[in-house]
Amino acid sequence: MLSSFDHKRKGKQLFIDFLKQRRSITAKKMAPGKVTKKHLQKILEAGLRVPDHGALKPWRLVVITGAKRKLIDEDVIFSEFKNKNPDASAEIRLIEKSRLQRADVVIAVISSPVEHKKITNWEMQLSAGAVCTTLLYAAQSLDYAAQWLTEWYAYNEKMLKTLGGAPGKDQIAGFIYIGEKVTIPIERTRPELETIVSYL
Repeated sequence: MLSSFDHKRKGKQLFIDFLKQRRSITAKKMAPGKVTKKHLQKILEAGLRVPDHGALKPWRLVVITGAKRKLIDEDVIFSEFKNKNPDASAEIRLIEKSRLQRADVVIAVISSPVEHKKITNWEMQLSAGAVCTTLLYAAQSLDYAAQWLTEWYAYNEKMLKTLGGAPGKDQIAGFIYIGEKVTIPIERTRPELETIVSYL
């Protein structure tokens, strides 16, 4: 019979194994499926437990679900794409018209630095990146297909404004796409520790 200590150690080992084996499934290879409200709440709660120097909370999350995915796809993403690419093929136009609809839930992470005399914007931006990573891992730990994406519209001013961001101050750190697995992800090459890790 396992002691409480052994149970904790086993749980930690399972967590390490998850991190070593986890793999993103690309948005184009997932189905929207259905993310439960309970799971979404857990994912969001976990996503906010990140390193945050000074507890400044220099980020905001915008959850895009339901009909809003289609609305933003058509009124923002496709509209902006069409204006800059009037000669795009029908196939490409269809892709741009349904970006967010590839998933059931898309969480936009907005990096929103605040003024601080000691803590730099760079540290706050890194914290926003940590939010993206934690949201991604939380979704994957619940066995959803998930991917952290930027794509061109993460750098689009109209998209930033649509999400409530302030151009010149805020930036979209990423979109976390969460949907249903329809395929087993293929392992990709990983760096050898010896090539990127040094010891002093």
